Order: sequence, then C-alpha cells, then structure tokens
Amino acid sequence: MKNSGIKKEGIIVESLPNGLFRVKLNDGAEILAHVSGKMRMNFIKILAGDRVSVELSPYDEKRGRITYREK
Repeated sequence: MKNSGIKKEGIIVESLPNGLFRVKLNDGAEILAHVSGKMRMNFIKILAGDRVSVELSPYDEKRGRITYREK
C-alpha cells in the first residue's frame, strides 16, 4: 500500500514555472507544491491567493502536492 501524505491547508503565495507553487500553510510554514494529475487533467486553474488542500510528502516536509482548490 502506498504511503498517504500528511494533509494540510494553505494559501498560494506565488506561482512558479513548470506547475510549481509556493504555498503558505495555516501553521506558518512555506512549502513548494506541484499540481496533482487529476487537477491537471481537468484544467483546474490556480492563482495566487487561492485556498488549497496540500498533501505533504512523508519523506520531505518542504514539498507537497496540491489536491484540491477551494471555491
């Protein structure tokens, strides 16, 4: 079974090249996150200031995957 990441919420601070985003989590930490495949497939746009759900990697706490964008 694949390890599921740690789920947290945050706000997009900055959009970087190649689908990367700088996300400020609710606990104050800043991480680097990329868009999940389902969001990329469905052409969900993410802009600075959007609230998102992030799944952190169990191996590296500074990187994660954006799984959901709040409306």
